[in-house]
Amino acid sequence: MRAFLLCLSMIAAVLAAGAAQAKPFTYVNERFGTSATFPDEIFTDRQEPPENGDGLKWLSKDGTSIAIYGSYNVLDDTPGSLEKSGKALPGRTVTYARTGSNWVVLSGLENGRVFYERLVIGPTDIIHGIQITYPEALKAKYDPLVGAIASSLRGP
Repeated sequence: MRAFLLCLSMIAAVLAAGAAQAKPFTYVNERFGTSATFPDEIFTDRQEPPENGDGLKWLSKDGTSIAIYGSYNVLDDTPGSLEKSGKALPGRTVTYARTGSNWVVLSGLENGRVFYERLVIGPTDIIHGIQITYPEALKAKYDPLVGAIASSLRGP
């Protein structure tokens, strides 16, 4: 809970430094229980959900996107295998990678856009994920936000 409150205060502080005051919104995926908190005044364009109900994606007016989703760990992935497969995706250059006992964070460039991805393998073998992508020209705006948003990722 302390980390969640810290995340919200970091988002609020960064946004207060900018022109807009954005309120936090927490999305909870019904199928997998995956959740994350983000400023809904930035990510205003909710996309149509996929038929399988594995998550949702939102877009901002400046071309940034956030996707929050869950999936079954059918390949028995580990943080190390997720890192390896994430680095091997076509069009992707990973410049930052860290793993923990049940998580991986990857960041870099993908098809000319900055990406930040965090995956957590839950105790029920569900992979909870969040991915934020934005134009390189907006690094100064989004780099301070992505870590706090991604740290809010939770799953049962």
